[in-house]
Amino acid sequence: MLDKKINHPLHAKTDIPVRFSEETLERVRKIIERYPAGKQKSALLPLLHMAQEEFLGYLSVDVMDYIASLLEIQPIEVYEVATFYSQYYLDPVGKNVIEICRTGPCAICGGEAIQSYLEQKLAIKTGETTPDGLFTLKAVECLGACGSAPVMQVNTEFYEFLTEEKIDHILDDLRRKSSEEKPEASKWKEKFF
Repeated sequence: MLDKKINHPLHAKTDIPVRFSEETLERVRKIIERYPAGKQKSALLPLLHMAQEEFLGYLSVDVMDYIASLLEIQPIEVYEVATFYSQYYLDPVGKNVIEICRTGPCAICGGEAIQSYLEQKLAIKTGETTPDGLFTLKAVECLGACGSAPVMQVNTEFYEFLTEEKIDHILDDLRRKSSEEKPEASKWKEKFF
């Protein structure tokens, strides 16, 4: 029997009420309806993307429990998926999450140098967020574009054949757009219809 209390942020429930906006809830219903009765768990991935976007950019335990209730599945089924995939964040992240590929093909094509350059330009280490909350830098496994390495993904946008010059341009563009609302076409809830 476990005598110790588990002390990990993933296990911290806040009991803050979580509910999608009515607009998003209608989209959620339509996604769930795509699957046969008893197979609604198939909607889990898109719902996690939508929840992450609507609820502060990451998946708290309360948010994951809410998704479980919508899909009528056990919370552990949501936790398993959310902790497996790198595109789901369990901790607060910056407005722009930069995911740099760290696998072999990208490394051979300069991915490690690009990662180091990003750390230098942002003045953070991989896994950290800039003090202004604008950028989080993550190293992830294959982004599926080995032929155009090195690559990175920033939120829902993909960047290939990276160079230091391209990085400078991308970061400048993201900083310039930082006060703008994310375009509807770039939101996850729009990508599933």
